[in-house]
Amino acid sequence: MSSSLPTAIGPYPVLARLGSGGMAEVLLARSLGASGFERRVAIKRPLPAFRGDGELERLLIAEARVGARVHHRNLVGIHGLGVDDGTYYVVMDYVDGADLGTLRRAHACTPSVAVHLVSEALLGLHHLHGLSDDHGRPLGLVHRDISPSNVLVSRHGEVKLADYGIAKATHLAGDTAVNIRRGKYAYMSPEQVAGEPLDARSDQFAVGVMLVELLTGQRPYDAEGPAQVLDRIREAAPPDLAALQPSIAAVAQRCLERSPADRHADALSVRSALLDAMPDAARVGPPEVARWVEAASVQMPSHGGAQGRSATMRTVVDTQA
Repeated sequence: MSSSLPTAIGPYPVLARLGSGGMAEVLLARSLGASGFERRVAIKRPLPAFRGDGELERLLIAEARVGARVHHRNLVGIHGLGVDDGTYYVVMDYVDGADLGTLRRAHACTPSVAVHLVSEALLGLHHLHGLSDDHGRPLGLVHRDISPSNVLVSRHGEVKLADYGIAKATHLAGDTAVNIRRGKYAYMSPEQVAGEPLDARSDQFAVGVMLVELLTGQRPYDAEGPAQVLDRIREAAPPDLAALQPSIAAVAQRCLERSPADRHADALSVRSALLDAMPDAARVGPPEVARWVEAASVQMPSHGGAQGRSATMRTVVDTQA
């Protein structure tokens, strides 16, 4: 990654580099308007070595097109798609906080906070799954990359699902094998690993993995290496959930069923079951989450100022990592 920071990208003055992944980076910038209007935004663009890469450009364009239809408090908003010096870039919400994976590694949260965080992500996922085209026809979108690193939590306690680069309408033709390599393998559903057609219930499997990880610190199908993990996911044998409260374990187990037909009906059904299983989570809100984020930030090796913000948007460039 180039160490030099551009002065501006398109009309957006650049303030800092927030992070980078395998093929792209995210920069903090200012969006300016009339009469002194100003807001901070995040800009995603390819790293120098991948500028002009047609596949990465396709992902950025796809992310912008999906994001243009997103208007929900639990989804990162996309404000625009531009071209600067021949390179595509995406303008999105700047979330002042960190991704869920970074926070969880720094400081474990209480079970009620964990369930609240997942329930908020499920609200965003339900909205994404229900998006329609301009004629009101359901798009049948599947996120395909649900993981803690794609859930952003702000220092004010907001929870936002990010990264629509590989979200895909189920009725559109495409190379499923390519998309298998895109998501983070530890959170893939059995049907995604097998290269089979996906629907919204595939994302539900990833939510189940994430829920177990948040509550126990371990993913249910972890093994010595990626090949072994994928083999375990293909089999999807009932995992050991003895460490979980029985009512929560039952919700997680249904998310993790090998057959999509045996999972919950939809994301809202998962959320409802979780809150029924842990009523205390319904009393958790932004203030409680904000206190956890603050406690976690103290435990991070680098926190505060630009260093703290570098963890904030790391997730939105991780798809290719």
